[in-house]
Amino acid sequence: MCGIVGYIGPQAASGILLSGLQKLEYRGYDSAGIATVLEAQLQCIRAKGKLHHLEEKLASWENPAVLGIGHTRWATHGKPEEHNAHPHRDARERLAVVQNGIIENYRELREELKERGCTFRSETDTEVIPHLIAEKLEGLQAKGDPSLLEAVRQAVNHLEGAFAIAVVSADFPDELIVARQQAPLVVGFGNGEYFCASDTPALIHHTRTVLTLENQELARLTTQGVDLYHFEGNRVRRPPRTLNWNPVMVEKQGFKHFMLKEIYEQPGVVRTCLEQYVDSNWQPGKEKSPIRLNLAPDLTANLENIQIMACGTSWHASLVGKHLLEQLAGIPTVVQYASEFRYAPSPITANTLTIGVTQSGETADTLAALETEQQRRAQQPAHLQAHLLGITNRPESSLARLVPAIIDTHAGIEIGVAATKTFMAQLMAFYFLAIELAYQRKTVAPQRLGEIIDGLQQLPAQLEQVLESQERYVETLAHDFVETQDFIYIGRGINFPIALEGALKLKEISYIHAEGYPAGEMKHGPIALLDAKVPVVAIAMPGTVFEKVLSNAQEARARDARLIGVTPMNEQEAKETFDTLLPVPAVDELISPLLTVVPLQLLSYHIAALRGLDVDQPRNLAKSVTVE
Repeated sequence: MCGIVGYIGPQAASGILLSGLQKLEYRGYDSAGIATVLEAQLQCIRAKGKLHHLEEKLASWENPAVLGIGHTRWATHGKPEEHNAHPHRDARERLAVVQNGIIENYRELREELKERGCTFRSETDTEVIPHLIAEKLEGLQAKGDPSLLEAVRQAVNHLEGAFAIAVVSADFPDELIVARQQAPLVVGFGNGEYFCASDTPALIHHTRTVLTLENQELARLTTQGVDLYHFEGNRVRRPPRTLNWNPVMVEKQGFKHFMLKEIYEQPGVVRTCLEQYVDSNWQPGKEKSPIRLNLAPDLTANLENIQIMACGTSWHASLVGKHLLEQLAGIPTVVQYASEFRYAPSPITANTLTIGVTQSGETADTLAALETEQQRRAQQPAHLQAHLLGITNRPESSLARLVPAIIDTHAGIEIGVAATKTFMAQLMAFYFLAIELAYQRKTVAPQRLGEIIDGLQQLPAQLEQVLESQERYVETLAHDFVETQDFIYIGRGINFPIALEGALKLKEISYIHAEGYPAGEMKHGPIALLDAKVPVVAIAMPGTVFEKVLSNAQEARARDARLIGVTPMNEQEAKETFDTLLPVPAVDELISPLLTVVPLQLLSYHIAALRGLDVDQPRNLAKSVTVE
């Protein structure tokens, strides 16, 4: 949520800033603005709403400035109005600041600054920062040693919370200062030009050489290079790295929306995961694992418990993971809402693996939960020490620097706010982990592991089959639900989390109220909601709970609800039960979630698109939730 871009170099900054902000739209925002420095003057333009409103204001603005910062704001403190939009300036309007995150002690700082004569023009927490920097700069000037870098360094040491900032000043027209504490910020290296951004998609059209700031680091960017420092003032030396991305990855490539493109990328994502982590030469009876996660032996040795921290779609993937880890590896597993764990942690258990799941690797709640777990176990005996593992799509993220080991999901960048292919990739990570642990602990016969792996190997072709056969059909079906106000999704066992995920996708992008339930719980309350106006989507895959789900669906039919079944193509009993089928190939129940989720993604997408909504950037949501 929120986006930062910055530029210093030989080119006009405003176009680069606007282009960078467009690449960060997926992060969610409700206002935008840029500030540039030209001929010792600070120029700032802001606008409420989407970027096209800012573009309209910039259209008649001739601005050759070669230094500037830009921002898209997702409102936390103060309504989404122009006066609350970033950049924010000091009283003399000589410096400007953009910020991501939350300044937790802003009220105290605001009152102190007011007592010293500062006047505030917004309700935001951010506005304290330019006033603080200006004060520090005045003090340094009085000593005859003005330094924007030092003023920023002194100011950030007064700030509490998670933040990333970029600062420009009309009095320092040859430098751009950036700082990071618990919120992502990346510096890009060009040829005589340098960039900063809160996420790499804003940079890859210009450079693939980047340096990710660590917590409590700040940097000075000039046309001569980048100088990196710790908040304490000492110099830091760390080389940049090269991204293996290319600009095509952040284009729609002929699809109407990024979400649809990313749904279609899922067969390729599964194929990549299989190539990365499965030993294609493995056979049952071989004296080595079929999975290549390359985890340290002491991370998974003698495990007695697993706990998983996650939010949103990652939480749903983790529920599937819980089922796999318990059923295959035989390890008791709990899934925690990361946002709750920090404030009500469960009792410390022995020999426990803690897994943090976040597609961006920057989810504030998940990172905070992992840090809590790390800290509370730090002084414990060896069997109570923290064993941390991350599952993420961003191996360069804060999560990867926090935990000693990660499983990279290799999904490629996902632009659509509603997760699709990253959810699929997280599921694959849990299948691999569960198979690996089952092999180590000998809880599943090698022959059975071989059957599961063979089933996974068939998935790319089966996913392609679902997409080819279903999309036009689902698009037609979606017309029936454009005016629908409520949906119910039901599933049992390993497909109950898919019911939750299907409901979440629909509510995220179509704004239709939708709820997911275990199918057996319908008669314990939710069945009171059912009538002819409330469709019920049931996931019914042959296996241990197939007959039970069909029975639960019949309960909904008796209340006149329209029944939509995600079920195998030639399942006669299901055909007789459901009004409408979303057929998928018949597969082992254990791996069925990887298929059953796809028709639900398509249904959500087409309903939202037919309602004329912004599928890729749904209201009030952000791709990377970097505040608690």
